[in-house]
Amino acid sequence: MTSLMKKLVLASAVAAAPLMAATSAYADGEKYILVSHAPDSDSWWNTIKNGIALAGEQMGVDVEYRNPPTGDLADMARIIEQAAASGPNGIITTLADYDVLSGPIKAAVDSGVDVIIMNTGTPDQAREVGALMYVGQPEYDAGLAAGVRAKGDGVGSFLCVNHYIVQPSSQERCQGFADGLGIELGDQMIDAGQDPAEIKNRVLAYLSANPDTDAVLTLGPTSADPTLLALEENGMAGDIYFGTFDLGGEIVKGIKSGVIQWGIDQQPFLQAYLPVVVMTNYHRYGVLPGNNINSGPGFVTADGLTKIEEYAGEYR
Repeated sequence: MTSLMKKLVLASAVAAAPLMAATSAYADGEKYILVSHAPDSDSWWNTIKNGIALAGEQMGVDVEYRNPPTGDLADMARIIEQAAASGPNGIITTLADYDVLSGPIKAAVDSGVDVIIMNTGTPDQAREVGALMYVGQPEYDAGLAAGVRAKGDGVGSFLCVNHYIVQPSSQERCQGFADGLGIELGDQMIDAGQDPAEIKNRVLAYLSANPDTDAVLTLGPTSADPTLLALEENGMAGDIYFGTFDLGGEIVKGIKSGVIQWGIDQQPFLQAYLPVVVMTNYHRYGVLPGNNINSGPGFVTADGLTKIEEYAGEYR
């Protein structure tokens, strides 16, 4: 190595040393907690876990995922309280039910913990609880957009298969769809439960009792996968208009085969990844986006499946 090259390498090392030291200092003790409303059985949230894992690795911070095992929202409220009491640098949380969760979230903010709302809730609700911002898909708006699209495709009646009916945001999806069609929701939304066999049976029973139903709307893989099996069993697969929220392996297969017309992609990876990055940079440098971030809705059809098919259930 020439003398000049040695000097350049030494200069580069000296210049980089403060940056490396600063990065190590930032990583020391920085902890964020993401609290979701999802039960352990909901595999859709694996993408959320992948998002926070990658963001934590890239930003050099510790991010922990917590949730109520059965999806009980009162349990989730307690988890938020416990998370705030543990003194994290910040909490990232869903706002699945404003009445149940707004109190613990406001208390966390009042105690000095920064909060970002993700996935469920609305930008207005995020502001009301004192959160820094909202990252997600307004559920009613997504349902409305889907209903308008379906109306343009000739749909006039539908079955909404709601596998998490206790969550108000899931009902907003069904209501938005009905409003987009310009019809009453009425009894077109069923409480499907979360057991795959029961979901399948309830879909079969509804369609048997209402054979003129134009469309089926499911709210995620938990309800979409058993509905696919139901439609295969009763011979309606490919004949009835089928749209769904969210993506997953079986949903992607259904879109590719033409059984599902579209999936509404709210990009859960971004819902998890972006809050970690935003909050970390806010704490380190005092920078914060001026607006909330809508991660969806986007409609995925058979024409745009290349990357989605490759990463469905992992990053998409």
